Amino acid sequence: MNSEKIGLIGCGAMGSALAKGIVKRVGIDPALVYLYDLNRDRVEELALELNAVGADNLEELITQCRQVFIAVKPQDIESLLYSIKDLVHKGQIFASIAAGITISFIESCLPPSSKVIRLMPNTPCLLGEGSIAISAGDNVTPEEREHIEKLLKSMGLTIRIPEYLMDAATGLSGTGPAYVFLFIETMIDAGVAVGFRRDVASEMVVQNVIGSARMLQENNKQPPAELRNSVTSPAGTTTAAMHVLEESGFRSCLLKSVIAATNQAEKLRRG
Repeated sequence: MNSEKIGLIGCGAMGSALAKGIVKRVGIDPALVYLYDLNRDRVEELALELNAVGADNLEELITQCRQVFIAVKPQDIESLLYSIKDLVHKGQIFASIAAGITISFIESCLPPSSKVIRLMPNTPCLLGEGSIAISAGDNVTPEEREHIEKLLKSMGLTIRIPEYLMDAATGLSGTGPAYVFLFIETMIDAGVAVGFRRDVASEMVVQNVIGSARMLQENNKQPPAELRNSVTSPAGTTTAAMHVLEESGFRSCLLKSVIAATNQAEKLRRG
């Protein structure tokens, strides 16, 4: 087993994004990256694109790689873990992005003292602009966790959290892009309602969101409320708009949405 080799099980959208980021953005030698998926065409296509190694079977990947990323659907992870259990070597690190699958469950399916990291990415990771919540099992050293974080930096921001907050991370960040897309969709409809062509309204709204987010990034010590207040003049247009949003329960709806998504994530995990 080579300590530098990286294995990736599951070459769907998120798995492929991770593989591409590791090779193209982090700069890992593609000859050290092993890919496996039940869909052989998917493996061969991605391996050809990256010049990576398309593993013929799980045994080849597990015996070669010290770091193994698991990017399969939650319902498939148990059978996968039991199928590789007898192949696992001491010191291997398994990082899973399967939603709702706990570290303790993964550990229970692998040999004792296995090193497990749990990840919760969101879809902007596909562009290298996502956020990834990360929790490490007790057997993972700080150095090992930091190494995995360096591999993930190609996908966006990594945020360390205790595992009990993973359901909350799902409700806030994993589901978060959907809230933003709905907001953008509604703003575009509003632009059409006040007279803009849809394509023009779309360009304006998307740039508005990008620019506003950049302002928050550039002024990360400044609360969003301060930036909002800076464009809210007395009796002005923004004041009128804010009054309607408050009156309509905009804040309350968004808070309830995040809480509902968090509760659903907890329910799915327990179920």
